[in-house]
Amino acid sequence: MAKYKPGYLKLLESDELKNRVREARKHLDECNLCPHECGVNRKGAMGFCRSYDEAVVASYGPHFGEEPPLVGRNGSGTIFFGYCNMRCVFCQNCELSHGGEGEVVSNEVLAEVMLVIQNHYRCHNINLVTPTHFVPNILEALYIAAQKGLELPLVYNCGGYERVETLRLLDGVVDIYMPDFKYSIEERGVKYSKVRDYPKYVKSALKEMDRQVGGLKLDERGVAYKGLLIRHLVMPGGLEDTKEILRFIKEELSPDCAVNLMDQYYPHYKAYKYEEIARRLSPEEYKEAWLYAKELGLRLIE
Repeated sequence: MAKYKPGYLKLLESDELKNRVREARKHLDECNLCPHECGVNRKGAMGFCRSYDEAVVASYGPHFGEEPPLVGRNGSGTIFFGYCNMRCVFCQNCELSHGGEGEVVSNEVLAEVMLVIQNHYRCHNINLVTPTHFVPNILEALYIAAQKGLELPLVYNCGGYERVETLRLLDGVVDIYMPDFKYSIEERGVKYSKVRDYPKYVKSALKEMDRQVGGLKLDERGVAYKGLLIRHLVMPGGLEDTKEILRFIKEELSPDCAVNLMDQYYPHYKAYKYEEIARRLSPEEYKEAWLYAKELGLRLIE
């Protein structure tokens, strides 16, 4: 196949990418990027995510622990951002997402990071990890980097707690969406992640992502260049929740959307305070979830 041209390059040519930057910047004055809709002026105040108007980057570079279609031979070019719009009690990156570990960077520096990932590390993509609260910064950095030769597919790697209105700013910008689908039961979102109406927002978000990019598409090397890849972490005692999530994916989304059914849960951070999740996932629990996904005919990443 011919070399894939990321969507943002097409928007750059038409000046639409510049327009998206302008629209996204408005959230720095009154932020409603995510479902918390804090409405704060990020230039001097912080909302739920505890972020101001400049991006916080914890680390960047090739990552070989992501899904095989993203890793390929040279790795996925991850940029780990500080802070998050969720407060998962079992978070494995709590120093970053809860503590905001990282360095405050300008949008110009963020653009240079993207170019280093492409030109020095030669990764297969730019993988934005926990990007929601920094969408205005990412769009401006992308606008700068694209003018300097950036041409890697953009991966939006998020927790699933998204507003459709924000995702529409990313329509034609993001090539690969990789959201979590954590819970289908609202109470679990409140209890374990401190977010309201999680199932409602994640379902709307996944439908919008699917509309934008469709199922996961791979090149002749088996490397993804466009599409939707959904992560679900199977949790102890959560099989019914998992099955409901898998049914939604099967019934509501494109049949070629990919699913990573993850078994690596362990009681990190504050999970020990919750008896029902203060243990590892059993092999039997994961096997039942995996068999159910296979019975549904989902496209599993293995």
